[in-house]
Amino acid sequence: QVQLVESGGGLVQAGGSLRLSCAASGRTFSSYAMGWFRQAPGKEREFVAAISWSGGSTYYADSVKGRFTISRDNAKNTVYLQMNSLKPEDTAVYYCAAGLNGLGHGYDYWGQGTQVTVSS
Repeated sequence: QVQLVESGGGLVQAGGSLRLSCAASGRTFSSYAMGWFRQAPGKEREFVAAISWSGGSTYYADSVKGRFTISRDNAKNTVYLQMNSLKPEDTAVYYCAAGLNGLGHGYDYWGQGTQVTVSS
C-alpha cells in the first residue's frame, strides 16, 4: 500500500508561484513513476506533469510547459511541482499519483488533493 499526501496549495495572485509537495510512504518510492494531475470545477481530471523513477525523464502538458517544473527527491520520498507564472485557469484541485510499473503504465495510487486558487 502506498499513501500519498499533497501539500502546498493555497490562494495566489496571477503571475505568482507555488510549490506543491507530495510525500509518499513505502520503501520503494524510488522505483515509482510519479505524476501530477488537476481537476477544475465542472471539468475532467487532466494530466499536468510526470517524472520517471530516476528523475531523468519528465513530461508536461502543453498548457503548463515552460511554467511548471516537476522534480523528486528519492531520499525524502517526495515529489514536487514548482508552479510559476500562475494563471487563473490553473485553478484546480491538484493530485499526485504513483505508478508502480513506470511511466506510460498508468497510476496505481492517488493522493487526496490540494486546492490551488489563482486570482486575477
